[in-house]
Amino acid sequence: MPPDPEEVSAGVFAALADPNRRAILASLAERGPSTATDLSGRLSITRQGIAKHLALLADAGLVTSDAGGGRRVLYRHRSEPIKVAQSYLAALAADWDGSLDRLSAFLADPP
Repeated sequence: MPPDPEEVSAGVFAALADPNRRAILASLAERGPSTATDLSGRLSITRQGIAKHLALLADAGLVTSDAGGGRRVLYRHRSEPIKVAQSYLAALAADWDGSLDRLSAFLADPP
């Protein structure tokens, strides 16, 4: 059964509400797979802070982790949940567009 778009979107919006998490995702998108230590050095956030943010991003499905060489864990960004959230917002916008079009028509030519 596919995930509920509203639930996925809620997780994405909550995760993206924090500027540090947005910066982590931007760094992963720009620089590719990275360790928490790499991210910490680039973003001036403690490694422990990065780890907490990565856990929240992983819960929202926005990052995945893979074992690298040795004890290294590489994090990668995932765009699929953001695409689900975009579709969810587009559907909401379409509902509003229809309502606003009807209101506009009513105001232009009242009964």
